[in-house]
Amino acid sequence: MKIIICDDQAVVRDGLELLLSLEKDFQVVGCAQDGAEAVELTAQHHPDLVLMDLKMPGVNGIEATRQIRAKFPQVKVLILTTYDDDEWVFDAIRAGASGYLLKDTPREKVVEAVRGTILGRSFLDPAVAGKLLDQVARNQTQPSSLLTEKLTGREIDVLRLLARGLTNPEIATQLHLSEGTVRNHVSAILEKLNVSDRTQAAVIAIQHGLDH
Repeated sequence: MKIIICDDQAVVRDGLELLLSLEKDFQVVGCAQDGAEAVELTAQHHPDLVLMDLKMPGVNGIEATRQIRAKFPQVKVLILTTYDDDEWVFDAIRAGASGYLLKDTPREKVVEAVRGTILGRSFLDPAVAGKLLDQVARNQTQPSSLLTEKLTGREIDVLRLLARGLTNPEIATQLHLSEGTVRNHVSAILEKLNVSDRTQAAVIAIQHGLDH
């Protein structure tokens, strides 16, 4: 089972590499210090799994997960991070992560999760699982509208922040996306809503209650 480790802290990378290398059926084929390097190493080595941190300088783990899953759908991504904030959790799962563990997870559980994820199972920290269940429950109570029929979930997220007056860089920071990805979403929103600028899109968003 070929594995790539991505974390911006060398001590964490080294510790994980040592831990996983003790397993006879694991082979650590690369270690990345940011998301961009993780994508490059994935292209080179075609691993079975990338063990991914989230908050890193440059390309973060959310964007790297999204790119890896889009380019190499057979590669699984397992998040291992200190962050259990709702938005980090939801965005990681939306980006295509197969599981989400916190860094205080016992070592044997990390090994179990890596092996299980490669074999097709999903592993979620109990605190994270609770957040996801709450989110699903909330979504089920939200009525569909003209906007949800026209726009994707991610485009709704972008439009909501646009309606609050946020700039593209600010939206990128809030949603853990690249500025280029946000620009693409904004262009798609304008086209789908048949408006010519952000202000008109914001007015429609406010009319549908997306500004809060």
